[in-house]
Amino acid sequence: MIANRLIECVPNFSEGRDMEKIKQITDEIESVEGVMLLDVDPGSDTNRTVVTFVGEPEAVCEAAFRAVRKAARVIDMSKHSGAHPRMGATDVCPLVPVSGITMEETVEFARHLARRIGEELSLPVYCYEAAALEEKRRNLANVRSGEYEGLKKKLEDPAWKPDFGPARFDAGAGSVIVGARDFLVAFNINLNTTSVRRANAIAFDVRERGREKRTGNPVTGKVERDADGRPIMIPGTLKAVKAIGWYIPEYGFAQISMNLTNIGITPVHVAFDEVCNKADARGVRVTGSELVGLIPLKAMLDAGRYFLHRQQRSAGVSDEELIRTAVRSMGLSELKPFRPEEKIIEYILRDRSRKKLVDLSLSSFTWETSSESPAPGGGSVSAAMGALGAALGTMVANLSSHKRGWDDRWNEFASWAEKGVEMQKRLLALVDEDTEAYNGIVKAFGMPKKSEEEKAARDAAVEAATLHASVVPLTVMKEAFKVFELLREMIVNGNPNSVTDGAVGVLAVRACIRGAFLNVRINVKELKDRAKAAELVSEASEIDRAAASMEEEVIPRVIKELAIEGEILE
Repeated sequence: MIANRLIECVPNFSEGRDMEKIKQITDEIESVEGVMLLDVDPGSDTNRTVVTFVGEPEAVCEAAFRAVRKAARVIDMSKHSGAHPRMGATDVCPLVPVSGITMEETVEFARHLARRIGEELSLPVYCYEAAALEEKRRNLANVRSGEYEGLKKKLEDPAWKPDFGPARFDAGAGSVIVGARDFLVAFNINLNTTSVRRANAIAFDVRERGREKRTGNPVTGKVERDADGRPIMIPGTLKAVKAIGWYIPEYGFAQISMNLTNIGITPVHVAFDEVCNKADARGVRVTGSELVGLIPLKAMLDAGRYFLHRQQRSAGVSDEELIRTAVRSMGLSELKPFRPEEKIIEYILRDRSRKKLVDLSLSSFTWETSSESPAPGGGSVSAAMGALGAALGTMVANLSSHKRGWDDRWNEFASWAEKGVEMQKRLLALVDEDTEAYNGIVKAFGMPKKSEEEKAARDAAVEAATLHASVVPLTVMKEAFKVFELLREMIVNGNPNSVTDGAVGVLAVRACIRGAFLNVRINVKELKDRAKAAELVSEASEIDRAAASMEEEVIPRVIKELAIEGEILE
């Protein structure tokens, strides 16, 4: 799904047991065109379902409204019970900016949604986080204090007059809390205890808010207060983290339930390790974890790198291996299999309808290239050769990082391997981009040309597409040339048993650059802007000459190292 503006909505509904009711709610979401339902995560003991969907803002707000309306009709809060705090049939309904939209714009959509719910459904609505209309309502815990059972009394308090809708208690639907926030990761950590008290103690150790300071006994002592009568808090060790402990009968053990409100401040892997440390200090073991809802790809990749580095291992590996490492290290499959294609937001959003060359097997890519279709052609193959050259350099770096006797140098080579992976990714992306650039030219030539206006528009489109098709192979050359630094370092200082691998990498990159250079030259021939054409060729020629010099420097060195006794080298 492609959208100029994309927001995510993550409503939490107070029903986690009756799948028919849940389906009625999600059907409302899916009835809105332009919305993609990403995840439905019900919990029996919490009696709560977390739903995630994305789309353009207007469509998402319409879907959210319909879902809130349906939840108010099918969920009876007067009969609800569950382990999770809640105030209504739709407990919270946050909007999250994903791309092409600011937080300020997202706030406006959230408040418009809140107003509509209040006015059209006659439900009391509070706004929280970035959408809050007053400071004390930013924090969700403050808004939800007293929960559903205390809502009737709360609505009678002028200080807690709803932001939108009537200050009238609806026994069936309760209230709705609408907000705008950054991407939040809901992350539960499993413990080998059934004690909620011990789980809470660990949660208080780590959460940002911490615990109340007490005189004498830290559990039963009198709560110390400041001059305004507010409890004095002892902060926990993790910033941007909310946490509580609870017991889940379905699982038979207690969990630390965490909301990581800013994973740039406290990433998932840091939260996991800190809970492990605090649990161990209290004689409790962490056995695994559970991700509720979705997580960004970067968070999983960062976790994989972190755990590999803890082992003094290179993280210069594929994304798939980094994700597997993260899943194993945090026990994310303890309760049910962790499927990246279902839990990582970028994997869900990627366009599966378009066949990508880089996703083909080597055999399929080769046969696709040999077919009568003109694309993929020399440009895509050149980029693929560059990616293979980067892969060889990365391989040597990984082998050097893990070489026996070189333990003190693991980080040096691991760093090179990680750089190599990024080079490889950029060149792999260019494999498809080169073919897409060619297809862009074909599309431009297919535009209508009956009128003078149509001819002018077609000519402009052809010129723009041709320029793009010339710039792409030049970009391949630039990216590939960076790989020489990696390969030269590996040949000179890497594992000596892999020197020929590095040399083959040099030859692959040299072929990549030479091939891409030829593609620049053939494409610029069709440019009407001859000054731009000359500029591109000049830049490409300079890179080609530098690449030739690099080959002449490195390959004879390798051949000399491999010379056998008595061999005469020219």
